[in-house]
Amino acid sequence: MAPTSQTNRLLGYPPDARLLIVNADDFGMCHAVNEAIAGTLKEGIVRSTSLMLPCPSALHATRFLADHPEIPFGVHLTAIGDGADYRWGPVTARDRVPSLVDETGYFYVFDRMAEFFARARLDELESEFRSQIEAVLAVGLRPTHLDWHSLRIIGGRPDIHDVMFRLAREFGLALRVAGRSWIETLQSRGFPTNDYDILDSYGLGAADKAARYARLLHELPVGLSEWAVHPGLDTPELLAIEPGDARIRQADHDFLTSQQAKDIVREEGIILLDYRALQAVWKEK
Repeated sequence: MAPTSQTNRLLGYPPDARLLIVNADDFGMCHAVNEAIAGTLKEGIVRSTSLMLPCPSALHATRFLADHPEIPFGVHLTAIGDGADYRWGPVTARDRVPSLVDETGYFYVFDRMAEFFARARLDELESEFRSQIEAVLAVGLRPTHLDWHSLRIIGGRPDIHDVMFRLAREFGLALRVAGRSWIETLQSRGFPTNDYDILDSYGLGAADKAARYARLLHELPVGLSEWAVHPGLDTPELLAIEPGDARIRQADHDFLTSQQAKDIVREEGIILLDYRALQAVWKEK
């Protein structure tokens, strides 16, 4: 059983319902990722996505969302880059958030995560996150939730939880929640959240991914689970950007659009949700 049936109850589902959010992260990162995410939304079991506003293909992703207002999406709060050869930086003027950028003026990358955590000022991070949300709203888009890039950001600076929570409340959004203690804290305050820690699809690798996903669906527990998935197409573009990880993204795309995935969801009676259901309750709190 889920640790609590509160989320099922708050969302209006029976206590024994198996609920799943499949959210495609990194929309806007590059064209190969944008095309893959659009495909999983149209043809697969993905029900929502997360817009990564500082990235080079964010305008393309933004136009897609404007043309498809029926697709729910979150703001993928971004303060970390992925690699040395494909960079992005703050939406806020760099001289207003100097602690968030390295000597090149871009966000710190994964390999320098410790430096980022040591240097980043919380007020500057909140300013940048706020700018990303406001930029989305300024073009007429209406997000449903906040999440972040990457999941590892939370482990290094727990105080970032509070910043994101405040912003979610201020803008009337739901919030992706990670970690047992944070889940329990918010659920104890009456907020619906996932009942289990987030599944980050990068942690599954690429080998035998379809079989691993199939097993996870068959074994999905009662309550609300969330998968943060990362579809991509292993085109020359993505291979140049992520030579070691393009296969992980392609494997996500292949399973999430497969007939196998759709069949298992149907056979197991899994209810696919998006953050609109949670947002409605968060707004009432």
